[in-house]
Amino acid sequence: MNSFGRLFRVHIYGESHGKIAGILIDGCPPGLPLKTADFQKDLARRKGGKAGTTSRVEADTVVIKSGHFNGKTTGAPLCLEFSNQEMRSKDYEIFKDIPRPGQADLTASQKFYGFNDFHGGGHFSGRLTVGLVAAGVVARKIIRPVSIRARLIEAGGEKNIQKAVEQAVKERDSIGGIIECRANRVPPGLGEPFFDSVESLISHLIFSIPGVKAIEFGAGVASAGMKGSEHNDLIISREGKTATNHAGGINGGLTNGNPLVFRLAVKPTASIPRPQLTFNLKTGRREYLEIEGRHDTCIALRIPVIVEAAVAIVLADLLLLRKSQLV
Repeated sequence: MNSFGRLFRVHIYGESHGKIAGILIDGCPPGLPLKTADFQKDLARRKGGKAGTTSRVEADTVVIKSGHFNGKTTGAPLCLEFSNQEMRSKDYEIFKDIPRPGQADLTASQKFYGFNDFHGGGHFSGRLTVGLVAAGVVARKIIRPVSIRARLIEAGGEKNIQKAVEQAVKERDSIGGIIECRANRVPPGLGEPFFDSVESLISHLIFSIPGVKAIEFGAGVASAGMKGSEHNDLIISREGKTATNHAGGINGGLTNGNPLVFRLAVKPTASIPRPQLTFNLKTGRREYLEIEGRHDTCIALRIPVIVEAAVAIVLADLLLLRKSQLV
């Protein structure tokens, strides 16, 4: 439901236009140095306000509510919370009866029998990823010296990202993008052969990021057009280093000691200022809807840091599980 992980377990909560959004981390080891300043860099990367992103800019000042004492984690559940201030809920009233194409307005209402808070997308909003980013800051402390970097490599089918964003703004439309993530110095042997393979766990959390529609590891889809002699990564050292990395750092569901590499596709933002045909639930007729408010032209611009956080959370859980197996 709203939780992920076994030993490093995160529980997400809040709504886009509710009072708060946050994350509760259970299983955080005691003694990790932690201060509010540690979160600022990653939270700033996720913020809106830049070209091609929403003009809604929250302060995103983290409040450490529990599990923290004298500058270090205590081992008790660590609660990280953010207040919501920059809301314009009136912009969303119309969507209760006239759901937006491509959004969760209708499915959310069906799921929760109309009791859901629909303002700003409610519990389905990308606003809640602020908690994932915060949890990622903590997870990175656990997985050191592993380093993770994600970057937007394509937007709207173009390598020139700025040009693609500017064109989409001019056309009053939105675009998606492709993000590549690479994790270095990942130890071998993390993961399980089947249901909890590294691919499965990373994909699980990556697909929890609103807007993600596809993921591929290593050579990914291109693997289908390769021969075994081309795809196989030849082992060149006792530690398992390989000459190529078509497997993306994973064999048999386990990390193999090579860089963990994957790419993901983010869809275009659904809320666009162009008129779109949709269905009016009150009148029972189709009609055009023009969406107002503050929305990203390219949400993929803000997602790389969220992807890094997701990978850090998965690896922190797997590393703690690996350590628990040692006698």
